[in-house]
Amino acid sequence: MTIEPITGRYLMVDVGGTPHRIYFEEAGRGQPVLCLHTAGADTRQWRHLLNDAGVNEDYRLIAFDMPWHGKSLPPEGFQTQEYMLTTDSYIETVLAVVDGLGLDRPILAGCSMGGRITLQLAAMHADRFAGFIAIEASDFQPAWYDIDWFHRPDAHGGEMGAALVSANISPYAPEAERWNTLWMFMMSGPGVFRGDLSFYTRDDSLIGRLGQIDTARAPVHILVGAYDLTCTPEDAKRTADAIPGATLAVMDELGHFPMSEHPEGFRPFFVDALARMKR
Repeated sequence: MTIEPITGRYLMVDVGGTPHRIYFEEAGRGQPVLCLHTAGADTRQWRHLLNDAGVNEDYRLIAFDMPWHGKSLPPEGFQTQEYMLTTDSYIETVLAVVDGLGLDRPILAGCSMGGRITLQLAAMHADRFAGFIAIEASDFQPAWYDIDWFHRPDAHGGEMGAALVSANISPYAPEAERWNTLWMFMMSGPGVFRGDLSFYTRDDSLIGRLGQIDTARAPVHILVGAYDLTCTPEDAKRTADAIPGATLAVMDELGHFPMSEHPEGFRPFFVDALARMKR
């Protein structure tokens, strides 16, 4: 029998004047690293790194479920609301978690929509973080699909979401981890993936802010999978080129969900990224 070192707890925070009960998991000790999941998923995407004894020896990894995701329930009265994630509410949520956990300039690591907001925070709140690891992140891509398909009475939104993202998983990903990754999308709450994609495919405000990012204050490292169709290596390079001092690594055998779909392949790139984050 094995008991994993991950500890899960709940944190009460206010976002936009509304109380939220946020679920988070952590493991390790040392410099804190706050990890953000992708659209339509949750903290389980980071479970392999949270269980990595080599990483946990020097870093305290913390991952949390955004409101409406995973074990973070929607706010009271959600049944009368439409979930639509915005840049402002996303930033406010991340900073509320940083404050609620008493984190002193953690490293911020986010993937996909989490990578996009990581770059937004690098532009607008660099003083709050020691460095930024933006995974599968770029300035902006408009949707190449109709996001309304993910919340319809005649279609299963979770299965639709899993079908869409399946093309973004590398063919090198182990079969078990491919399906574990897809399962998280199948479990997504009604309308949640659609609300996340509204932020990801319609908010282009980062484009004008890239030049504001000062990597002398906090380093920025972008990671992108060669098999990512949503955020291509070309998209990531365009974004890195617009940030003076940013660095970029293309992960040859990985896709859009590297920490989840192919944890062994992702590990060396993430360890290298952490080494670039110096206080």
